Amino acid sequence: MKWVCGYANAHGGKERLVIESRFSTDRHDYFFEYLLERVLDFPNILELNTTASQDTKSFNLLLFIFPRYLKLAMRKGVYKTYIQNLYNDSNVKGTIDVVRHIRKNTPFVGKIAYNQREFSYDNYLMELIRHTIEFIKTKTYGNKLLNIAKDETSDVVKATNGYEYSDRRKTIMENKKNPIRHAYFYEYRELQRLCIMILQHEKHQISSGNRQIHGILFDGAWLWEEYINTLIGQLFYHPMNKGGKGAQRLFADNVGLIYPDFISRETELRTVADAKYKPSGNIRNSDYFQVLAYMLRFDAKKGLYLYPDSNETENLELRLNRGSTYENNVIPRDDILIVKCGLRIPRNAENYGHFKKQIEDNEESFITQLLNYL
Repeated sequence: MKWVCGYANAHGGKERLVIESRFSTDRHDYFFEYLLERVLDFPNILELNTTASQDTKSFNLLLFIFPRYLKLAMRKGVYKTYIQNLYNDSNVKGTIDVVRHIRKNTPFVGKIAYNQREFSYDNYLMELIRHTIEFIKTKTYGNKLLNIAKDETSDVVKATNGYEYSDRRKTIMENKKNPIRHAYFYEYRELQRLCIMILQHEKHQISSGNRQIHGILFDGAWLWEEYINTLIGQLFYHPMNKGGKGAQRLFADNVGLIYPDFISRETELRTVADAKYKPSGNIRNSDYFQVLAYMLRFDAKKGLYLYPDSNETENLELRLNRGSTYENNVIPRDDILIVKCGLRIPRNAENYGHFKKQIEDNEESFITQLLNYL
């Protein structure tokens, strides 16, 4: 299930972009902002209700994923590649550039113009990243945003001694002509694309011809699941199907790939939990079959559905039946329990700080409830 992340309407030649979650109960969608802050380290400076026109540019969410992409890329170390440097001095070490030598050194004053191919950290890609960093710094929230990747930002600045603001256009063009292709530097390729989009933000936000709006689509189910993991990660294992981590199998001989959301670390009284980004009433049918299959696979006697609750719904305990209607002997079992356990989403918060305090209190109550079922 995808996050309901936006909708566009035409009103007098302008578009209005609204990004909100289905569990928003306030005029401001503090819940969505809170999830972004907890999961992706987005600082709380988003204005998710913006008017887009040629005079009022839509808010550029791309800036807020830059620190994350920078961190991923810099895990491979500072990018280093061969570049062609131009020199004009008396210590000739490369190929003499005759045309440039005549232009610069006539009359001859003891210098030689030459070119040298060198393996350097200060290259077109690192310069592009530096230009992006300097662009973000011009925003009122820039320094706070870059603090998320403080060490990586510092490494980029140290590596780019040749940075000049006036070279921005040339740097962008050079990177567009030379995309990173090596598979090992895949993360740098993604970062390169992002930097170009950010630095050409006007073209990517609103087109002057077709009036297109570019944005980001969030997977609400994934965002909710990763948020829950920040709360209960010490109590549960968390297999991740998107990253291919923690895969389990239903059957022997490597058959039946499954990724339960959460498997309790407690082995004697095992519990499985499923994060559901939907109301309690919408958790039904195939959802039940899925968790029951996980419970059978891991010898668990308890299963949990963890969902966002904006209606102050009481936890619903479901006991598995035994018997058959044909023999008229259907009774609930005492040993198999499934619980719909909601984390209450604050309503009518005065501001984001107030919302954050309320939901942090609700998180404590939520964890206490879970402990009672483990």
